[in-house]
Amino acid sequence: MGLVTDTSPIVALHAATAELDPPLAALDLTALRVNAADLVRRAGGVPIRVASKSVRCRAVLEEVLGAELTASGGFAGIMSYSLAEAIWLVRLGARDVLLGYPTVDRAALAELATDDTLRQSITLMVDDVAQLDLIRAAVGTDLVRPRICLDVDASLRIGPLHLGVRRSPVRTPEQVAALAREAVNRGFDVVGVMTYEAQIAGLPDSNIAVRLVKRASAAEIGKRRRQVLDAVRSVVGKLEIVNSGGSGSIEVSVTDPDVTEVTAGSGLYVPTLFDHYRAFTPRPALFFATSVLRKPTPSIATVFAGGYIASGPAGASRVPKPAWPTGLKLLGAEGAGEVQTPLSGAAELRIGDRVWFRHAKAGELCERFNHVHLVDADGTRTTVPTYRGEGNCFG
Repeated sequence: MGLVTDTSPIVALHAATAELDPPLAALDLTALRVNAADLVRRAGGVPIRVASKSVRCRAVLEEVLGAELTASGGFAGIMSYSLAEAIWLVRLGARDVLLGYPTVDRAALAELATDDTLRQSITLMVDDVAQLDLIRAAVGTDLVRPRICLDVDASLRIGPLHLGVRRSPVRTPEQVAALAREAVNRGFDVVGVMTYEAQIAGLPDSNIAVRLVKRASAAEIGKRRRQVLDAVRSVVGKLEIVNSGGSGSIEVSVTDPDVTEVTAGSGLYVPTLFDHYRAFTPRPALFFATSVLRKPTPSIATVFAGGYIASGPAGASRVPKPAWPTGLKLLGAEGAGEVQTPLSGAAELRIGDRVWFRHAKAGELCERFNHVHLVDADGTRTTVPTYRGEGNCFG
């Protein structure tokens, strides 16, 4: 299935924010809701934990989590990327937050230890005995039993080849069971296991080779996950959480009956890295606009700022892309700049005109703006703060 390339949503955002001065970020609520419903459909009744790093705006988290969880599925719980963020969210009412990554934030761990609500609401992620020791030292007492989830490497290995991200050092059932045993012995409650297959979730279906690797990886992790779960359950008994997947791999993860939840976040905003998946139709929802400052030539317009480069390997896939007016392109010699960005194909643009862009990744754009303007189907605009707008930067 292809990308929805209709530019009318951008035109609607343009009209709804006409009196505002760029740079600004705007979110099409209709597209967001359609994307959320499509994620629920793809999950086939399995609850979806929303990845906060791909959202970074409390109002959007509340919008997504506010929908009722039914027998046909829905969103439930948050996957946080920082313990300080998780504590902040729980203080504001969240009650089911799973860290997606280990933490070594000793001050946040000490705070966690002193509050029953925090301890009951937050599950830490662990993949190393050294993390257990650091957490125990930061907590400062043997009377507290932190909830933990074990992060298991879900990459595909073919001989010496490692296909996937470099995450957890534990991979085999024996390694994971040993870590679970050490956790129990040190006074932790092991409540879950996570397997994030980034090589499936994070790669677009750009060619047959990628699709074959994804298929092979899905078969391998499905078999190994069952073995890992059997090994962990032999140590700790029943698990509350078996988390897997991402926006690009939901269909694969939910075929495993052991998986109790999947995670998704980028599929809500649909940045450019999600334009070429075959399993679903992306509908871009989040955009940013900036203004034309000058015309160095009749066919080139230079806009203010715009150099919001996404994380990951440096290259063309990580730069923002002009979305409207159509036909605009970044210049190869300059790209997207810190304080100015020249664009070719701009003969029709004039000083003061706006250009709308899409970011390469999802929540990272919110680190550039204090507010996001939410635009509903009727053109109604609501302005809400991002994490940054609430004075928070969690890294």
